Amino acid sequence: MREVFYCSQCEQELTEETAYFMEEEVYCLDCFEELTDTCAERGERIYISENEGTEDTPLCSHCYHHYYTNCNHCDELISLDNAYCEQGIYYCEECYHEKIERKLIHDYGYKPYPVFYGKGGRFFGVELEIDDGGKDYDNAKKILELANEVKEHIYIKEDGSLSDGFEIVSHPMTLDYHKNNMNWQEIMKKAVHMGYYSHQSGTAGLHIHVNRNCFGEYAEEQENAISRVLYFVEMFWNEMLCFSRRTEKQMKQWANRYGRKNSPKETLYHAKDSQNGRYTCVNLNNYETIEFRLFRGTLKYNTFIATLQMVNKICDVAISFSDEELDKLSWNGFVSQLDSEKVPELIQYLKERRLYCNEPVLCEEEM
Repeated sequence: MREVFYCSQCEQELTEETAYFMEEEVYCLDCFEELTDTCAERGERIYISENEGTEDTPLCSHCYHHYYTNCNHCDELISLDNAYCEQGIYYCEECYHEKIERKLIHDYGYKPYPVFYGKGGRFFGVELEIDDGGKDYDNAKKILELANEVKEHIYIKEDGSLSDGFEIVSHPMTLDYHKNNMNWQEIMKKAVHMGYYSHQSGTAGLHIHVNRNCFGEYAEEQENAISRVLYFVEMFWNEMLCFSRRTEKQMKQWANRYGRKNSPKETLYHAKDSQNGRYTCVNLNNYETIEFRLFRGTLKYNTFIATLQMVNKICDVAISFSDEELDKLSWNGFVSQLDSEKVPELIQYLKERRLYCNEPVLCEEEM
């Protein structure tokens, strides 16, 4: 007499030939296929309710914990052989590279604690925008490795004004450190080699932050000197426009002027009432710095250093001149007192732009 079984799920009568056994339960074929699946690793049947993998990759508990995990970011099931592990946390390939890219190309609002380089009281933080070469993880990595081989000199951020690039941001450095200790020339060559433009992109700028406390110990001293910075820029607006390599239209969009008033202090008061936000020639909205936003981006080293030297000289004038002395200053008077041995890059650039006592010279193409 044949033994009779009954399905534990639907109670259908079964024979030994039609019964499917699972642990201590018996099932008909339909119920067996509905309730169980095959472990993708061992090939053994498991209850679907106990599947620790996915519908496409069912796994028993043993196989999941020995051979698989889930991506910490997107929760995708991944084999340990294909997982990327960082500090004990596992990622799939796509999320891992996105995570690394987020580390290397930070959000626009990213602002680490500043590290100051060089000896002196005046520091320059550079924001150099480059475009047209890709918002690319590998490119960013190469630039960072080149600049930060010994110390963290720069970091990289997104910038919404760029179509296909990013912004290289330096920690605060003295002018001497920028020129003699930072390998800007190699960084720029690398960027050009990878297909980036700055001046030629039409979108990129070169912004320079200067620490406010270099203008004086007390707030009143700082305000007086900063007012003369603004007055200088407004007084020589046509020359600064030529120096910047921007068009009038670009200036209005990214670095609008405040307008010259009767004195430095009136110009400063007018600037503080401006509704242009940070999109001004000299942005005053930062607590620790003022930001020169006039300049078009560049991947030409001489232009880059000349721009830093120009900002430095404007700061010198703002600190050492009285309001009355500044008001009497002419452009030729300003450039004629420049020391060719100390600022050869600036004088070369002024000649290229026909801003140095009408002495034009031939120059290399801007990048």
